[in-house]
Amino acid sequence: MIAYIGTGLLGSNFVKAMLKKGEKVNVWNRTFAKAKSLEEFGARSFEKITEAVKDADRLHLTLSDDKAVNDILEQARPAFKKGLIIVDHTTTSTEGAAQRTAYWKQQGFTYLHAPVFMGPPNALESTGYMLVSGDQDVIKKVEPLLSAMTGELLNFGPEPGRAAAVKLLGNAFLMFLTTGWSDVLALARAMKVPSADIVSLFAEWNPGASAPARLKRILAANFDNPSWELKMARKDTRLMMEEAAKANQHLAAIPAIAAEMDRWITKGHGNNDWTVIAKDNLIP
Repeated sequence: MIAYIGTGLLGSNFVKAMLKKGEKVNVWNRTFAKAKSLEEFGARSFEKITEAVKDADRLHLTLSDDKAVNDILEQARPAFKKGLIIVDHTTTSTEGAAQRTAYWKQQGFTYLHAPVFMGPPNALESTGYMLVSGDQDVIKKVEPLLSAMTGELLNFGPEPGRAAAVKLLGNAFLMFLTTGWSDVLALARAMKVPSADIVSLFAEWNPGASAPARLKRILAANFDNPSWELKMARKDTRLMMEEAAKANQHLAAIPAIAAEMDRWITKGHGNNDWTVIAKDNLIP
């Protein structure tokens, strides 16, 4: 039997998918109504967390942060069944994930951090990406169970906090992407470009497809063979900021990028490939 703690948008759809596969699922949520609403799909809801986790072989969590995970697990702990496997899908700190892995092992239970790149529709359809790391014997044991929940299960090796770190890296990229779109829309508004033209451009030209190649170029550190010189890229940021200023449009990312470009130009890298701005952050 499975217990699921935290039945918000993501958790509730994970539960629905489990129920569709014939699993028996107990649910608990701080706001009881959210758990109660899953009864129509076949779940059993409980107002007391200890009742929800009693007799569970596997406990899944999707909560808000490290503190919430620690607090909720301690509340549920008195009812934990011997041999319980705890699978935590919460986005947490790397330190927190590693500490919980060690702590619950000492208590006689298995804790595995398994954050996801999955929205609610993915959880319902069992598509998307789930990340794991840590004890490889544990991962091998639960792999068939977790693979049924997601399109891809990505194993990042034996370090317990590595999956948490990779999850934060992915979220950082998503934040950059959204902030970039915000600036693109602000510039389009400043230059009176209709949104239909933006859609037409990116429907044909997909810069996202070049992201892996761009990363490889940066990691290769071949900055002396430019495809786009830093000083020319900086010129373009000047044009962008001028257009935005004329229309009194706020840019969130471009000014910061321009300042970083200026820092590297001052250091004598104006004729290098513009990706040189990442040089100091290359992993040895």
